Amino acid sequence: MSDIYDLTQKLIKFRDERDWEQFHNPKDLAIALSIEASELLEVFLWKSAADADVLKIKEELADVLAYALLLAVSCDLDVRTIVEDKIERNEQKYPVAISKGSAKKYNQI
Repeated sequence: MSDIYDLTQKLIKFRDERDWEQFHNPKDLAIALSIEASELLEVFLWKSAADADVLKIKEELADVLAYALLLAVSCDLDVRTIVEDKIERNEQKYPVAISKGSAKKYNQI
């Protein structure tokens, strides 16, 4: 089994043991994901990336990833497939020949 699958199963087990699935609808999971992403941003606020607390980064990033995986489960989405599909779409938008080394958006290159 894949690491993502195994990790997701651990999250589901943790959630189900606490009877939290009732709170894990797509809307609330998306909100929680956004909140945790904001908490990750807060780790970097007013400091350089090098000065950010790595332990706090790990903690907040774990929350972001956990909610993202649970949102995928709630919407019956395969994480590997949706990420691979996105990479393929981005390869079309950002061909190496014209986007390499550029931070411009696809409609500006």
